[in-house]
Amino acid sequence: MRAASIRSLVVDCTPPARPFLADPRPEAQFHPAKMGKATLFRGAGLLVGLNAFEPGQAHASHAHAGTDKLYVVLDGEGEFEVAGEQRRLGPGGQVFAAAGVAHGVRNVGSGRLLVLAVMGPPPGAG
Repeated sequence: MRAASIRSLVVDCTPPARPFLADPRPEAQFHPAKMGKATLFRGAGLLVGLNAFEPGQAHASHAHAGTDKLYVVLDGEGEFEVAGEQRRLGPGGQVFAAAGVAHGVRNVGSGRLLVLAVMGPPPGAG
């Protein structure tokens, strides 16, 4: 059991298979039933992924103990909530939720919403 734990820690600490990514959009995973997620990069201290929303989909308000999160809107329009405050943002918009602060996202546009999510340290790290 201990060897498996150490092995998973080592995997998480290795550099990404590809250190460069010109455009993350082709990595998006949209699903008709719920928000899709795709991990782009993961290290010991940082996780970078995509959250993909069809129109009307949402990621309910939640919090991460010990993990900060930054959202960057790549495509579409979303309503973001942080600590009970809501803002509607489009491409280029950024949202920061400090560790332990409730946050959520809802696609309020007529098209798809694609959000880059950056978390540090990754949930479950250390």
